[in-house]
Amino acid sequence: MARPERFELPTYRTAICCSIQLSYGRKVRWNYSNFCNKSQPFLKGFCMFHDRADAGEALAKALAKYAGRDDVIVLAIPRGGVEVGAAVAKRLGADFDMIMCRKLQYPYTTESGYGAICEDGTIYINEAAAANVSQSDIYRQIEIQKAELAHRIQHLRGGRALKDVRDKIVILVDDGIAMGSTMIAAISMLRKLHPKKIVVAVPTASPRVVEYLRSIADDVVALYTPEPFYAVADAYANWYDVSDEEVLEILRSMGEDV
Repeated sequence: MARPERFELPTYRTAICCSIQLSYGRKVRWNYSNFCNKSQPFLKGFCMFHDRADAGEALAKALAKYAGRDDVIVLAIPRGGVEVGAAVAKRLGADFDMIMCRKLQYPYTTESGYGAICEDGTIYINEAAAANVSQSDIYRQIEIQKAELAHRIQHLRGGRALKDVRDKIVILVDDGIAMGSTMIAAISMLRKLHPKKIVVAVPTASPRVVEYLRSIADDVVALYTPEPFYAVADAYANWYDVSDEEVLEILRSMGEDV
């Protein structure tokens, strides 16, 4: 088996200072009871969004120009992106589906990764992030995530294929972007399906990754891009892991067959 093609994001210097960027009229919340930004003690309590549903509502406002069009489809990356994407799709009156992508995780942690794989087999690997990962570990992780993708397609999408996106405006949604591996892989997969336009839409993201995404997507909407960026969770007052059952419940509420 040939080693997957590797890619590398450009390297940017991280600014020492910290600023809170307010986009689309959003105001930073002060939350006394549920401090967010745990990785930023000097910003404890500042949260852009209450939860993913709130973030989706804010994102939908920023995407208002796509409302009421029959050539728009919102694609969410499970599991965290589903609640955000569902809120966007409802507000825009757009079709909705999930694109299955999985992070390629380090052998010693499930919290971060060095690349991603999509349901069609598209693989993206960040060269710098994977520098100390062995080839055998990469192959092993690819097989693990292929199995998980197959499970999610069957369990969350009923085994059916992704909805047709040819000549559609695809709004690609997640709950945030840190390293960007999953989003980059998803864009690569979608390019093969010939959409009219790919719009990346997220509540929060690393500014350096947003800069890179603008070079491979047709448009990028990111509401909150603090510098320095630490974690997606820092933008949310109520952050939690989303379960399969919660995803299925959201899909049922939208009238999807699950």
